[in-house]
Amino acid sequence: MTQAPAPGFAANPDYRITFEPSPRRVRVEFNGETIADSAAAHLLFETRHLPVYYFPRADVRLDLLRPSEHHTYCPYKGTASYWSVAVGDRVGENAVWGYPEPFDEVAGIQDYLAFYWDRVDHWYEEDDEIFVHPRDPYKRVDVVNSSRPVAVIVGGVTVAETRRARFLFETRLPTRYYIPPEDVRMDLLVASDKVTACPYKGRARYYSVKIGDRIFPDLVWSYPEPIAECPKIKGYLCFFNERVDEIRIDGVAVPRPLTPWSPEWNEKAATVPDPRGPVVRP
Repeated sequence: MTQAPAPGFAANPDYRITFEPSPRRVRVEFNGETIADSAAAHLLFETRHLPVYYFPRADVRLDLLRPSEHHTYCPYKGTASYWSVAVGDRVGENAVWGYPEPFDEVAGIQDYLAFYWDRVDHWYEEDDEIFVHPRDPYKRVDVVNSSRPVAVIVGGVTVAETRRARFLFETRLPTRYYIPPEDVRMDLLVASDKVTACPYKGRARYYSVKIGDRIFPDLVWSYPEPIAECPKIKGYLCFFNERVDEIRIDGVAVPRPLTPWSPEWNEKAATVPDPRGPVVRP
């Protein structure tokens, strides 16, 4: 039985939650065991949140789940119950949640369970591993060649200058300018240990920029082996628009965007929406 209408929607009628079937087979692994395997998973889209995969209970290894005393409350979905995953000698605490009695507006999620991305080991769509969060089918990433002059200035020094950049356009994010290494002052770059992952592009490695005695940490990134859907950026270098002195296109400085990667973001976060959405939580 579902609960009464959600108080969150009554207070914020513009808030949106949609629950759509995914055509992809989705699997989750923990400690070498497949704990969810479904060709009937759904994607939940929620205002200001990243998409989340929800699995039918029948497609989850319930025998590997332990009920938890932990609960959270969402004014749009209801009270979430939690389970820990136990496989062998490892336990993923509160790694799974579901809404046994969701509010009327989201009654469809009642018999589904969701997993925290970083509390399990691996995720797969069909046979390809995916990273960070589900890829949004309504999001685009386009990479196009451009002969427009691009210059990147850091610490008063032109660190990159090219007419062979590849512009990456990603929904709701600033344009990124990927530059061939031949057109970058590689003598000013210092390899970093930092590695990040993007569900749309793959794993990135980073470089710091050294100008004299000044170090600009993790200012540049590259995808040595991007995923098959994004081959054009392979080996190219990209600078944080938000943190360089300026990037010039056609000789004109590009306005510096305010994003979660901006130095001043913590001061502005309370008033400026995060274009990526906040960390997903039930």
